[in-house]
Amino acid sequence: MSDQTRLIKKYPNRRLYDTKTSAYITLADVKDLVLRFEEFKVVDAKAGDDLTRSILLQIILEEETGGVPIFSTELLAQMIRFYGNSMQAMLSKYLETNMKAFVDFQGKVQEQSRSMYGDNNQMQSDMWAQFLNFQGPAMQSMMSAYMDQSKKMFHQMQAQIESQTRNMFTGGFPFPGTPGASGAPAAGNTPGNKPDGKKTEKAG
Repeated sequence: MSDQTRLIKKYPNRRLYDTKTSAYITLADVKDLVLRFEEFKVVDAKAGDDLTRSILLQIILEEETGGVPIFSTELLAQMIRFYGNSMQAMLSKYLETNMKAFVDFQGKVQEQSRSMYGDNNQMQSDMWAQFLNFQGPAMQSMMSAYMDQSKKMFHQMQAQIESQTRNMFTGGFPFPGTPGASGAPAAGNTPGNKPDGKKTEKAG
C-alpha cells in the first residue's frame, strides 16, 4: 500500500474508521471517495484482512436497489453462471478492459463538449445522449461483427485441435507391434524368413 492510499478500518460493530480524518464514516462517505478518484483501502481492524471489494460491492448493491439499476436480472444471472467456469478469468479481463475503454471514451466526449459548451452540464448531458442515440446502431453492428468473428475463430481452433488429435492417433504415434512401428518387423519379414516368406536354410 502506497503512502497516498487512504486507510479505512472496519470494526466488528460494522463502523468504518477513517485514519486520515480520525473519524467514523459511512458507506456514503466511501462512495464520495470513489467519485473523487481517491485511493483507499478498507481493512478489518482486528485481523487486517482486505475488505475493499466487499465494501465496494455493498455500495453497488445499495445503488442497484435504491435507484436505476445498471445490471438487469438476466445479466446478473449470466454473470453468476460464469463463477467456477473455465471462462471466468477471461470474462473478468473482458469486462475490465471494456469498462476502461468506455470510461476513456466518455472522458474524451466530455472534454469535447466542455470545449464547446463550457461547464453547462445540461448541454453536456444532451450531447452525450444524442451521441449515444446516433452511435447505438453502429455500436451494436460492431459488436455483432466482433461476435461473428470470434465464433469463426473458435470453430477454426476447434477444427485444428480435432485434426491434430486425429493425426496423433492415426499416423503420428503408431502403437508397438503395428506395421511401421519403430522396432516392429514388417509383414513377411519375421526372423528366419526371407522377404518372400520362405524360410532361410542354415549353412552346412
